[in-house]
Amino acid sequence: MNHGGSWNFDFGKVKYVNAAHSSSFVDGSYGGNPGGFVIETDSANIYIAGDTALTYDMKLIPLRTKLDLSIFPIGSNFTMDVEDAMTASDFVECNKILGYHYDSNPYIKINHEESIKKFADRGKELILLNVGDVLEI
Repeated sequence: MNHGGSWNFDFGKVKYVNAAHSSSFVDGSYGGNPGGFVIETDSANIYIAGDTALTYDMKLIPLRTKLDLSIFPIGSNFTMDVEDAMTASDFVECNKILGYHYDSNPYIKINHEESIKKFADRGKELILLNVGDVLEI
């Protein structure tokens, strides 16, 4: 797939959307175009932002898809931070957010309680799973 393209799979439709991030492997070789995915199924519509900064392109997503869940990186330094993820949730018009790309090293540690409260203060739900946890949609 490539940016803007979509494909119908057995489980639903997947659209490849823009993301703004570096794209290289550990050895420094080129890793391809960064991207995210909008997944539409009979049971839920999900946006997986990929490792990305906040981008204005996110405003295009709700023009075609009503989202049930958005999955955003929130650790900062390498991707967007909690505040940008809140703005991204406004852009995509989704109030249920699953955070990822945080706490795996000292550069991207977050305060869980403070982050959840920031989202809640704006009428949004931030979900932070522990390793091994499962989220049913």
